[in-house]
Amino acid sequence: MPASFFTAFATLALLVLGVPALAAPTHDEVLAALRDPVNSTGNIADAVEEATGARGWMSADMKPIIDTKIAGRAATALMRPVLRNDSRGYQNHLLEILDQAEPGSILVYVMQDGLEIAAMGNLMATTAKVRGIEGVVIDGAVRDITEIRQIGLPVWSRRVSPATSVGRMVSVDKQIPVQCAGVLVRPGDYIVADADGAVVVPEQAAPQVLELLRQYADKETRMIPIIRETGSMLKALERYNRY
Repeated sequence: MPASFFTAFATLALLVLGVPALAAPTHDEVLAALRDPVNSTGNIADAVEEATGARGWMSADMKPIIDTKIAGRAATALMRPVLRNDSRGYQNHLLEILDQAEPGSILVYVMQDGLEIAAMGNLMATTAKVRGIEGVVIDGAVRDITEIRQIGLPVWSRRVSPATSVGRMVSVDKQIPVQCAGVLVRPGDYIVADADGAVVVPEQAAPQVLELLRQYADKETRMIPIIRETGSMLKALERYNRY
């Protein structure tokens, strides 16, 4: 069953028992928790999987060109290959969402069957930086990485490649659910990424994920002194059962 069912059921049970339900966290509160250094992408991936029963981490080859941590809400766009004899005009949804996404958004660009084709270069990166975009996650490639590092835009991609998308790929749509590096991403879902990779937190599961992260952090804080005292992780696990 979906995580939203269990959330609704728990809320109803609390009301029946006369216990006031906790207020759902605001978007700002969710983002603050995901950015907190104590909440690693590893723990966030664990929490998503426990809350939803589904994988939240993107493919292991989704890597950053800048060593930093970002969190934001997804704005999506999809491209696909085009036949060389296809002369039709297509809207450029990648550039449209670049211009339209709210500051603080994370652009999620999916290059369908175009893993080695660059979805972004220095001009798009400059635009994103000027517009206050939090970062970019690309199921495909990025190019001009020396310039992008100088610009200071956080970008995660599965490949680095000089190959342009012009003449090879055309836009399909924007602000739609997409499969990005093995994970479903819906517009408005939360993306968190750091040196270890990228994780998707479904919007509806965010309250459960935050509560699980609080529990993980509490257990790990209590386990560390035991490990330091005994030199044994097994002894800490006997008491707190983190895994």
